[in-house]
Order: sequence, then structure tokens, then C-alpha cells
Amino acid sequence: MGWVDCIGEAICYIENNITDELTIEKIAKQVLVSPFYFQKGFAMLCGFTVGEYIRERRLTLAGSELVSTDEKIIDIALKYGYDSPDSFTKAFTRFHGVTPTAVRKDGAMIKSFAQLKIKFTLEGGYVMDYKIVEKDSFTVMGASRTFKYDDAKAEIPKFWLELHQPGKERVVCGMYGISIDESMGSDEFEYLVADNYNPAAEIPEGFVTKVIPAYTWAVFACKGGMPQSLQDVSKRIFSEWLPNSKDYEIAAGYNIEMYSDPAEYPKGIQDEKYYSEIWIPVKKK
Repeated sequence: MGWVDCIGEAICYIENNITDELTIEKIAKQVLVSPFYFQKGFAMLCGFTVGEYIRERRLTLAGSELVSTDEKIIDIALKYGYDSPDSFTKAFTRFHGVTPTAVRKDGAMIKSFAQLKIKFTLEGGYVMDYKIVEKDSFTVMGASRTFKYDDAKAEIPKFWLELHQPGKERVVCGMYGISIDESMGSDEFEYLVADNYNPAAEIPEGFVTKVIPAYTWAVFACKGGMPQSLQDVSKRIFSEWLPNSKDYEIAAGYNIEMYSDPAEYPKGIQDEKYYSEIWIPVKKK
């Protein structure tokens, strides 16, 4: 099954079970993809996470029921997965900009987040630079933190800023950004800002070493200012390369971004020639 078909089937499953308990594991199982790469692929292709999609669709439908039915607010809250009126009111207000009571009593306007529809579009026709590399296991040293998929996009940049604050000693330069979900079935993953490990150097307090196993890696070149160049290639990997690869599929729950030294470029990471890479472990189909 191609990635576009996979996302389409996942959306149908979500919509048909929107009032049930929905987990990444359940959804990914329906479309025969590991939860780790299903979440990454969904976010790359759709522009938001699976959790965000489910939450905003539920709040859209809850708002519609408030307007069109006489159901009690607490019953609507429970139907769409909120265990208390307070938690429902907070989520509803963040999304719609008004409280459920204001909608019911005052006829306040609500927002609508439409169901995703998969349409055929003609894509491709561009050059994508990549290579397949057999790489032995290697060890990195860096700072590690666990992130939930739903908020990783906002929280990981904060993690980098925390490590690279002006005036703060820079323990790791950040040659790699490494995402690890070894079970490929969790709602969270480990993320490391890391460099190659030097066995002769001491490991600073609060930092860790991690062995990256030997794999066959698909290595994709990214050229241009960050983060746009890297984001563009990431999207193309999931929308074009993986669906059209006759030989390879994803092998494990690792995703590595490799960054060149910004000091080597006149404009740093914003330089039009800045070079980075995305590494994905693959295996023969």
C-alpha cells in the first residue's frame, strides 16, 4: 500500500470511529504501517499530527451537535472523549474561541475543521539526491529527552535553544538530531542532540551515550537554508520516494538528521548552499 492510500484509509478509520478510543497503535495497525513512521508520514503529508487531527475533528463535531441538538453539554463532552465539563470547556474554548454555553445560549459562531479528503495530484518531476549506505554501528554522545509526537514540532526547537543559549558552554555542537522509537509503537520517542562519541573524553554530567545499530541507510541530501530545505526533503521522502521505491521499505524506528558545521558557510544555516542529510534505515522488500 502506498503512503497516500495509507493516509486515506487511516482517515476513513478515524472518521468511522471518531467517538471511540483512538490510539496511534490501533490506527497504524489498520493500515499495516508501524506507528513510528505512520505518525511521521501523516504529519509530513498533512501538515499536522494525527492527534491534532482527531482533536479538532471531535471539537468540530461537538460544536455542530451543540448547535443542532438539545443534548446536554456534559453528554456531548463524554461522547467526544472528555471526562469532565471543565476539560471539555477549556478545549472547546481554545478551538472555537467561545464557550459551549455561549454557543448554546447566545448563538455564538463556531469553527469547522473539515474532514481530510485525498485527491490525486500530479507530482514528481524533480531530482532527489540520495544514496544507499551500509553502515556499521556507531556511538554518539549528547543530550537526550523524551517527546510526545503531538507536541514534538514545537518542543524540539526549544530543546536545541536550551542547549545552545548565548553565553552557555556548548557541550555538544549538534552534528546530529536523532529520533528513536525502538518499539515503533509508542506515542512518544527519544530525541538526542548529539555528536560522534570520543572514547577518550569524559561524558559530562546530564549527557548520555547511545549506540546506533548497524543498518542499511537511505541517505538523502538537503541543500539550502534551514529548516525549509530539510522539511521539503522530508515531505518528498514520504510523498514520493517511499511510495515509489520498488526495492526498499522502512526497517526500524530511527530517523537521523545530520548537520554540517554552520561556521563553514557565510550565512550559517541560512546559507543557500548549506548542506544537511536525512538518514532512514531501510531493508529490502
